[in-house]
Amino acid sequence: MKLARRLQAIKPSPTLALNSRAKALAAQGVDVVVLAAGEPDFDTPDYVKQAAVDAIRAGFTKYTATNGIPELREAVCRKLERDNGLRFTPEQVLVTSGGKQALYNFCQAVLDEGDEVLIFAPYWVSYPDMVHLAGATPVIVPTREEDGFAPDPDAIRRALTPRTRAVIINSPGNPTGAVYSRAALQGIADVLRPHDCFIVTDDIYEKLLYTDERLGISDVAPDLVPRLVVINALSKSHAMTGWRMGYVAGPRPLIAAMQLVQDQSTSNASSIGQKAALAALNGPPDTVTAMAKEYHARRDFFVAGLNALDGIKCRLPEGAFYALADVRGLYGRSFKGKPVTGSMQLSEILLDEFRVAAVPGDPFGAEGYIRMSFATSRAVLEKGLVRLGELVKALT
Repeated sequence: MKLARRLQAIKPSPTLALNSRAKALAAQGVDVVVLAAGEPDFDTPDYVKQAAVDAIRAGFTKYTATNGIPELREAVCRKLERDNGLRFTPEQVLVTSGGKQALYNFCQAVLDEGDEVLIFAPYWVSYPDMVHLAGATPVIVPTREEDGFAPDPDAIRRALTPRTRAVIINSPGNPTGAVYSRAALQGIADVLRPHDCFIVTDDIYEKLLYTDERLGISDVAPDLVPRLVVINALSKSHAMTGWRMGYVAGPRPLIAAMQLVQDQSTSNASSIGQKAALAALNGPPDTVTAMAKEYHARRDFFVAGLNALDGIKCRLPEGAFYALADVRGLYGRSFKGKPVTGSMQLSEILLDEFRVAAVPGDPFGAEGYIRMSFATSRAVLEKGLVRLGELVKALT
């Protein structure tokens, strides 16, 4: 069977694959500690669920305009001005089926073969593949843990070419949890200013913050706002992963082009979900704040536990809900006579032998690391630390 050539560069998501394996084991009655999922363990707030119920009862179950209901796009504009100091009109907003569709639409609307997109490593695994699916080339710019995983401006400058159409910024980031400082953002802005490219900010973790300040590129370089593409969703902030509600704001011609892509793919996001998203954006911040506070406590507990294990080091993330643990100290040791040589092998040992699902760093551009989510109960985190300790003791 002949399939499209564009799929040859695409790899299955390791996160989804590990989650599937872990769920299959759990369905068989196996006690698996799942630290792989990028998903809040909290329930969607009641007022959001009630808005969806009300929409169903009112018969709001038909198609909407592709770009979303007007009141939701207006609420997005108010949110962006209130939280981010950005002024957009509803015509500059597109409601999507999750933040992932927003980014996919962007790539399809902007990129041609031969174009390039700068991506800072470690990166969310879907960034490069979305670029590949548009026929373009992802250009990976490495970062260093000792620099807080912020990119070196000189490295960005070397990576830029006349073919660079976009740069993706993710802060707080997946998988690192890193939050870019003012100086880091200023360095990025200074390099990009003379280069004609879009600046895409993936802000999905912006509400999950454990530091005093989270800035965006617009805070340090308002002159770059005309090139700014802001992508966000309710998945992480309001525990709405399954609702698939996202949005994007940017230059009006770009949003119109992205809407054209969506016209011919999914059309509108769920009408019921849009009413729920409207309630989420207009609702009280209490539940979001409470979730972030609990994640903060879990982070402190879990990262301290990781750093107490021989051969494992973990930087304290400033945001999101991931611990990216440096496991290179375990390399060269052996398990059942076989030397440990990579993050993929280590993740397989963890799942198969110790029943811990953790994602290898290699697909994130972070070989030598494994990513573990602390978006689960402290009891589960404690059990995970015990089993990680058993792994360390079993290595010779």
